[in-house]
Amino acid sequence: MEKNNPQKIKKIVIIGPECTGKSELSEYLSRHFNTCWVPEYARTYLDNLNTPYQESDLVKIAHGQIKLEDEWLPEANKILICDTNLLVIKVWSNFKYGRCNEEILQMIKERTYDLYLLTYIDIPWQEDPQREHPDKREVLMKIYKEELEQQSVPVVEIKGEREERRANAIKAIEQLLKDND
Repeated sequence: MEKNNPQKIKKIVIIGPECTGKSELSEYLSRHFNTCWVPEYARTYLDNLNTPYQESDLVKIAHGQIKLEDEWLPEANKILICDTNLLVIKVWSNFKYGRCNEEILQMIKERTYDLYLLTYIDIPWQEDPQREHPDKREVLMKIYKEELEQQSVPVVEIKGEREERRANAIKAIEQLLKDND
């Protein structure tokens, strides 16, 4: 994999409610574009926690997500695929606790991205011990849309069957790269 200048790498975030195919799409896109992807740090963190998570854990998860992103950036080939970012933590914190830690909000202000791919809730729910709200996906989808409307970054909604999702994501990334040539 050819390394590029980290400042020239375009960062693409796959974002959306629980169980909407973010990780599968991230992995697929990384293979398609011959680059690396940043996994969701929260999964690893929660897998290693011996107790239920607390609100204070979200700050640790945010730091871990940023650290992973920064570690993978120099390895990226033109684009870095991020399976989530701190906006997910903000949405989740506001949804679950009614507020978001100021440190997380400050970290969000300091990070930049080039494209958001918002995964839609049109794929079936799959049980997972880390997933909490199968009945709240529509509510969360609305929150994500509202949050992304406040960003100054292009957003493309990813819907449909697996192949349609993949094709639309590829098209959006190729357009981003074309626009920045």
